[in-house]
Amino acid sequence: MQECPTAVIFGAGSVGRGFLGQLFSESGYEVVFVDVDEPLVEALARRGSYTLRLSGIEKVEDLTIGPVRAVNGLHTGQVAAEVAKASLMATAVGARALAVIAKSIAAGLAQRWEAGQTTPLNVIVCENLHDAPDLLRGYVRETLPDALKPCLRGRVGFVPAVIARMSPVPTSEQRSADPTLIVAEPYKVLPVDREAFVGDIPQVVGMETVTPFTAYVERKLYIHNAAHAMLGYLGYCRGYAYGYEALDDPWVRPLLDQALDEAGRALVAEHGFDPQALQEHVQDILARFANRALADPIGRLARDPLRKLAPGDRLVGAARLAERHAIRPEGLAWGIAAALAYDNPDDIHAMELQTRLAQEGLGGILGYVCDIREDEPLADLVCRRYRMLREEPQWQGKP
Repeated sequence: MQECPTAVIFGAGSVGRGFLGQLFSESGYEVVFVDVDEPLVEALARRGSYTLRLSGIEKVEDLTIGPVRAVNGLHTGQVAAEVAKASLMATAVGARALAVIAKSIAAGLAQRWEAGQTTPLNVIVCENLHDAPDLLRGYVRETLPDALKPCLRGRVGFVPAVIARMSPVPTSEQRSADPTLIVAEPYKVLPVDREAFVGDIPQVVGMETVTPFTAYVERKLYIHNAAHAMLGYLGYCRGYAYGYEALDDPWVRPLLDQALDEAGRALVAEHGFDPQALQEHVQDILARFANRALADPIGRLARDPLRKLAPGDRLVGAARLAERHAIRPEGLAWGIAAALAYDNPDDIHAMELQTRLAQEGLGGILGYVCDIREDEPLADLVCRRYRMLREEPQWQGKP
């Protein structure tokens, strides 16, 4: 009997279990999760499967995804052994953890090559950071023995992907009832960069190879991610708990629509998207955002404002693209201002932002975090909106 090929997924969270695990399992792979959540690792190893709850607008269904195994990411030797025999890999750990997992990946690749296995291995990189594949490649290369460094480019593909399936973090009640449970929407499309693969492109359910990939990355970042950020930050100012509540709000929705119009026109000008098709894409996303069964919390949509305010990220990056094409980013400026006003005490990055704001002032933060100079038109747009968010009563509903 032929042994089942394995797909190693670093990260067993919302993307790992909520999306990739299903696609790889349905494609005939045995899925091996690598995670540092020991109770989750034990539950997955014990069951050999997990529960994926697909919460659609019209129906909710539970799927059993398997066979799966799980390894604690702290056990470098065990992880390296899985990498050494993997047929496909993926990462969904968050950009900050890439340097950590690179050590186990490098150790596994060394084992693989020293055993004479030279078959190309592709890593689908599912991180919300545009240069994540290059970063991971660099971290892995640094860790490899010098004699093996030249092998990396021709034998391993670091393939960027666009993750658009929404999957909120399970509640404590859900996890108590079933520690393996993950909830996600049914959306099932995984665009990846066709040009980044090494060797044969694996056949994976739902995976679409596209080129040029930059256009799809920016569409996801400046439409999907930007819209989520707008809902998160403006929704927080209005005192909401969930994204779908902010979507229906008479103060938030017009600003969201304005921002998406600006970003959409900029994307059409930059990449030549068909305007009608892009508008349909936007409407589909908004319909999915309205899915109450997902109950996507405002805290998840808004978390880590320092990262989301970076110059090339979802809000400032979209505003800069609009400016490049002579589009005044008035709606997007509301999102930037609301992110700067995000003072959720439960978010350590929000607290760091507020501390720095108090020390350096709004102009200083705009320059240091967003790379927006105080004498720029965008700075004026943001500052005026920031003052309104701080002073006008309709924006004082935060928890």
